[in-house]
Amino acid sequence: MSNTPLPQQSIVAVVGTGAMGAGIAQVAAAAGHVVRLLDNRPGAAAKAIDGIRAQFGKMAEKGRLTAEAAAAAGGRLQAVENLADLAGCALVVEAIVENLEAKQKLYADLEAIVAADCIFGTNTSSISVTAIGAALKHPERLAGLHFFNPAPLMALVEIVSGLATERAVADTLFATAAAWGKTPVHAKSTPGFIVNRVARPYYAEALRLAQEGAADYATIDAVMREAGGFRMGPFELMDMIGHDVNFAVTNSVWRAFYNDQRFLPSLIQQELVDAGFYGKKTGRGFYDYRDGAVKPAAQTEAAQTPAGKITVFGESTAADALADRLSHSGLSFSRAPETDGRIADIGLATLYVTDGRSATQCAAESGVANTVLIDLALDYATASRIAIAAAEQCEPAAINSAVGLLQAAGFAVSRFLDVPGLAVMRTVAMLANEAADAVNQGVCSETAADSAMRLGVNYPQGPLAWADAVGAGNICDVLANLGTCYGEDRYRISPLLQRAVFAGRNIHD
Repeated sequence: MSNTPLPQQSIVAVVGTGAMGAGIAQVAAAAGHVVRLLDNRPGAAAKAIDGIRAQFGKMAEKGRLTAEAAAAAGGRLQAVENLADLAGCALVVEAIVENLEAKQKLYADLEAIVAADCIFGTNTSSISVTAIGAALKHPERLAGLHFFNPAPLMALVEIVSGLATERAVADTLFATAAAWGKTPVHAKSTPGFIVNRVARPYYAEALRLAQEGAADYATIDAVMREAGGFRMGPFELMDMIGHDVNFAVTNSVWRAFYNDQRFLPSLIQQELVDAGFYGKKTGRGFYDYRDGAVKPAAQTEAAQTPAGKITVFGESTAADALADRLSHSGLSFSRAPETDGRIADIGLATLYVTDGRSATQCAAESGVANTVLIDLALDYATASRIAIAAAEQCEPAAINSAVGLLQAAGFAVSRFLDVPGLAVMRTVAMLANEAADAVNQGVCSETAADSAMRLGVNYPQGPLAWADAVGAGNICDVLANLGTCYGEDRYRISPLLQRAVFAGRNIHD
């Protein structure tokens, strides 16, 4: 074994032919391998093969494969009935139930059947690869080969090394996944690997905002999509995944990290699970999916007139985008050098980008009573919505002017309660912090962390690249201010981020 892929003539076995197993078998067969499928449910492997062949047929109809290639790929699929039929396989991928003992027994039984150089690739998403390997005589042959659903479409594959995994095994799987048209990343066997660990704040911060009454589910989702650039908001995404699954993963990661507050499960989601409201698959979750139900609209501020002189300050990304958008609106304004971090004044109101403090705290500390905070946006130039929060001291007329200014610039405006960090900023800061901690702890590289989150969960930008764009110092300020506000270890700053700030460099430098 080496850092070259398995030869195309190598036979691949897939044990477990549910959606994931069938998807992996389709990928391997399309890449030219004979694939033997095994399932302990009578007829399941044959049914899976029928489904895969139908997929190849559809690809041929759409011109993505020739009819000959589709037929050849389908012909490489073989249903088998016993473990003994896997003798001669070069790679055995398991996609069975997420149960440690079941996976250990499968691979322990296979050791007496397959050749010594056969690689074991577990598709586990949450179980320690080290723990699975502990039951084997030769754990060095085992590594994680973690595909994402649906396997034929999702590009990412996490290659996960347990404590005993030989580097040559991980390298062979990496090269094989690349040869199969995937984008592999190396990871160390720690709870959640890369994606399921780093993604936790996307759900956790939204759930905390909801628990504090900052905004309703639909509004938070809309802000994360339309300002943050995420493909789905956190609540609609949890509904799609299923709360039984998402909550179980959160609990698994939380317990595995010895109840670290950073991964604390939410009582709101616990209630949904207790009620059996798992999301789309049960008809109810955060949203109602039953016949006749209407999805609620995001809260959007009523139209306001921007009243008063407008000044845009400094040359930050937010200020420049605001000025450009106002120019296209025809609204008159002036530019001035930055003073105290503000990005704009209009009449009585002063606008700042959130730094993790509440607007009320900012107003008290700056002496600017009519403080209005705006949230982070992936791209202020193109974002269609922005979240704001106003200080308790802020006069209603000042809030209306700030809303009118942002509306004139083309934003739909959603007003949150005055929570620290708003939605996009606090979420991005925590995603970057978790990715930085994963890198700092040797789980993966900076590049792997960003690639995994873009390809595994379709984030609009890798969290560490996003931190570089916002500025590591700004991310650290947000986290520090959140930590001060909540008084929790949850917002402790990763040493990797701190080193970047102290060295005056980007994280990727």
